Amino acid sequence: MEVQLYTESKKAQWDEFVQNSKEASFFHLTGWKRVVERTFGYPSYYLLAEHHGHLQGILPLFVMRTLSFGKALISLPLAAYGGPYARDKETEALLVEEAKRLTQREGIDYLELRNIDLKYPDLPTKDLYVTFQQELYEDPEKNLELIPRKTRRMIRQGEKHQLQAELGRDHLREFYHIYAHSVRNLGTPVFPFRLFTSLMEEFPEMCKILVVKHQGQIVSGVMTFFYKDQVIPYYGGALKEAFSLSVNNFMYWELMKYGSQQGYKVFDFGRSKKGSGSFEFKKHWGMEPRSLHYQYYLNRVAQMPDINPLNPKYQGMISLWKKLPLSITKVIGPRIVKYIP
Repeated sequence: MEVQLYTESKKAQWDEFVQNSKEASFFHLTGWKRVVERTFGYPSYYLLAEHHGHLQGILPLFVMRTLSFGKALISLPLAAYGGPYARDKETEALLVEEAKRLTQREGIDYLELRNIDLKYPDLPTKDLYVTFQQELYEDPEKNLELIPRKTRRMIRQGEKHQLQAELGRDHLREFYHIYAHSVRNLGTPVFPFRLFTSLMEEFPEMCKILVVKHQGQIVSGVMTFFYKDQVIPYYGGALKEAFSLSVNNFMYWELMKYGSQQGYKVFDFGRSKKGSGSFEFKKHWGMEPRSLHYQYYLNRVAQMPDINPLNPKYQGMISLWKKLPLSITKVIGPRIVKYIP
């Protein structure tokens, strides 16, 4: 078995391997690599294991400098899911060992593997995040019945307010304005606009935007990935003044309904931090949270990084950020978020 670095000559082989697997995610595709490189310029180390010319395993990695925790080798930045995928445990272990050696060789402070399952009992583990997933049925009404009564009532309120949903590849700038507005109100730096343009360019068939209009004005939007049998709403937001219209519940229901009508089988509501507002919102959809196990190899640090907005030491900065004008957060935010893993 030979572990080597990815080259562009391996692109088709890598992506075919990912698409034919059950465990590898949308984020393991080489398109994610190009988006992250174009947007932030992080150096990448995409490891692959081959046996007699046949691909047996992959481990995509990026090096990034963080604000408070030094250099990190992460699989994968910006992604809910990462880590290695291989045909067998021996190959997977080989890839992880190579990542550890890379961490040591390059003087990197720690390695972070964003695994779904707990894979390596010997590595320090965080379960700060959970993911929510729901099986989709062909009949939208059956999906609606699975949603708790209170949330169904909120969806109907949105319908009574005559909200209208529109799905496509238009309205990127309007979506970005709303997204920036939404994350500012959460006290979070916004990603640069070029991240979203890169996603649209790199995934012309898989990446779409659903917007919700009220009286002709766009009041919410969600950028969504359609991958294999999955609907993955990933970046979303709504104008604060539209909350009374039940716009968020209406928006995600319209996306779920579209997915079921188009034959998708899984609605992946994405990751949320335990105890956060988005965690509570998703729980009200009746989905059971599933813990994500982010695991670490600590090379030059003694403890796992604690980058949690619920941490009291960040509360002052979050409160200040919420008060900044939106125009300023659009300029400063992208310069800061580059250093937040």
